[in-house]
Amino acid sequence: MHQAIARIEADFCRSADTHLIALPLPGWAAHGIDFYLKDESTHPTGSLKHRLARSLFLYALCNGWVHEGTTIVEASSGSTAVSEAYFARLLGLPFIAVMPRSTSQEKLDQIALYGGRCHFVETTGEVYAAAHALAKDTGGHYMDQFTNAERATDWRGNNNIAQSMFEQMAHERHPVPRWIVVGAGTGGTSATIGRFLRYRRHASQLCVADPAGSVFCAYHRLRDGTLTAPGSRIEGIGRPRVEPSFIPSLIDRMLEVPDADSLAAMHALSDLLGRRVGPSTGTNLVAMLDLAQGMKARGESGALLSLLCDSGERYRQTYFDPGWAQERFGDVAPSLAHVRAQLQG
Repeated sequence: MHQAIARIEADFCRSADTHLIALPLPGWAAHGIDFYLKDESTHPTGSLKHRLARSLFLYALCNGWVHEGTTIVEASSGSTAVSEAYFARLLGLPFIAVMPRSTSQEKLDQIALYGGRCHFVETTGEVYAAAHALAKDTGGHYMDQFTNAERATDWRGNNNIAQSMFEQMAHERHPVPRWIVVGAGTGGTSATIGRFLRYRRHASQLCVADPAGSVFCAYHRLRDGTLTAPGSRIEGIGRPRVEPSFIPSLIDRMLEVPDADSLAAMHALSDLLGRRVGPSTGTNLVAMLDLAQGMKARGESGALLSLLCDSGERYRQTYFDPGWAQERFGDVAPSLAHVRAQLQG
C-alpha cells in the first residue's frame, strides 16, 4: 500500500496545475462581466476526471480495499474510465470499465492504450449491477465513483480544484467569481466546490448545468431520491437516477440545458478558442451565458467561472460528425446562431 500511494503522489508531483483561460468576449467585458474556463483537458489523461480517479485510488488504498493484484472495476461513460485505467496501469493492476455501448470510440481507444478492457451494456442504467457483478466474479474492487466521488476529495483545500480556481483568480478584475458553473455526473465536483465556498466563506454562488433527460434538476427541486429519468445524451454529465454523491443542498441554482444548445455552444466555443471542446463544456457555457444575461439585466458586474471538461478530439466521430449529430439531435443551426449572438454581449 505504501509503495502504491508513493507512486500516485510522485505522479501528482510530475503534473502541473491546469490553466485558467480568460475568454475574449469584449462585449461582455464592457458590461463588467468576465468569463473564465479552467482547462481540465490538460491533465495527463485529458479530462477533469483525472482528479477524481487519483482521489478514488488514494481513498481505496487508504481504506484497505485495494491490494496487489486487485482487479479494479468501474461504471463509467468514458472519461473516468480512461483516468482510472491510467492509474491502474501505474500500479500494475487489471482494470475493467463497464459502460454503455454508445461510448465514443476515442475513449475506448484510450482505455485500451492504458491496458484496460471494456465491458459493454446496452443502457446507462445497467452499468451499476454489471459493475457489482464483475467485481464479485473477479474478486476485485468496484470503485463506485457515483457513491465515493464526494467522499474521496478533501474539500477544505489540499490543492483541490476549488482552491486552485481561487488562487488563479487572485489577480483578476473580479477575484471572487459571482458564479461558478459545473455539470454533474457523479456530483463530486459540485460537492467539492460547494463545500469549499462555504468553508472559505466566499460570496460566490454555485450553479449546476444539467442536460436534458437528467434527473438532477428534478431532484434538486423535489428532493425525492426515488426519482428516475431517461438519462442524458450529453456524454459525461447527467444521470438517469439520483446518485449518492450529488448533494443538492450545496447548489444555489440548477439550469436545465437543451441538447441542441449544448452542441451549439460546443461548436461556438471551439471556434472562439481555435480548438475543439467537448459537449459537456458546451452545456456549461450555455448556463454561463444565461446567468450573465441575468447579471446584465440587473446591472451587476462580476466574473463567471466554469470548466473546460475535456477535449473535443474525443468526439470527432460522434458529436463533431455532422451526420451523427443530425441524426440524434436534429438541426442545431438556430441554436448556434443564438449562442453566437449571446457571446457578443
